[in-house]
Amino acid sequence: MAKISKRLRAATKGLNPEASYDLTQAVKLLKASATAKFDETVEIAMNLGVDPRHADQMVRGVVQLPNGTGKTVRVLVFARGEKAEQALAAGADVVGADELAKEIQDGRSDFDRCIATPDMMGVVGRLGKVLGPRGLMPNPKLGTVTPDVAGAIKAAKGGAVEFRAEKAGIVHAGVGKASFTEEALVGNIRAFVEAIQRAKPSGAKGTYLKKVTVTSTMGPGYKLDLAKLHEGAGA
Repeated sequence: MAKISKRLRAATKGLNPEASYDLTQAVKLLKASATAKFDETVEIAMNLGVDPRHADQMVRGVVQLPNGTGKTVRVLVFARGEKAEQALAAGADVVGADELAKEIQDGRSDFDRCIATPDMMGVVGRLGKVLGPRGLMPNPKLGTVTPDVAGAIKAAKGGAVEFRAEKAGIVHAGVGKASFTEEALVGNIRAFVEAIQRAKPSGAKGTYLKKVTVTSTMGPGYKLDLAKLHEGAGA
C-alpha cells in the first residue's frame, strides 16, 4: 500500500471523501491544499455514462479555456511554402514537411500539439501509429487540420484543450494552475464542463455526467455537486 505524505495527510485532514462541493467552494479548498513547492496543475476528471468503444458514444472535442492553461505549449506544424512562413510568423515552434515526418518516425517528440494544412495530410497520415496513441494526430474536427495555421497556432497557445473519453468513460484534462485566481479557475472549469455537455453523443443513455472531481497535482480530489454544477451551467 502506497504511503501518504505528511503534506497530503495534512491537506486531507477533516476532509469527507463522500462530500460534494459547489464549484467555487471546491476551487477555494483546492487552492488552499496546493502547497507543493511548484505551481501545481489544476486537473478535472469527469466520469461519463458512455462506452467509447461504440462509435456513437465517443466523446471528443476541443475547448478554448477563457483564462488559458498556464502551460507553455510547443506547437509543431506540417506546412510548405507560404503556409510554412505564416506558421513561423504566428509563433510555431517547429515547422516542416517530409523531413519533419521522418524525424517523428525516428522518435522526435518535443511538441505538445500537431497542426497540419490539408495538403500535408498525405504525409501526416503515415504517422498515425506514432501520433495517434499520443493524441496528437491532426484532425479537422478539432481544428488541427486547417489552412488557417495562424489561427490554429493562436488557439493552441492561448488555451485550447483537446479532450477524449478513455475506455472507462473518463475524460480528464488540465484546466489551469494553482496560482490562478479563484475566478479564473472557476471560469476555466465551467467552460470545460459545458464543452463536455455539448459533446454528449447520440448513443449516450441514462445519466451522462456521473461524477466530476477537481484536484491539483499533489493535492486531494474534491467532488463537485452535480446539481449545482448544472444550475451554474444554465446561468
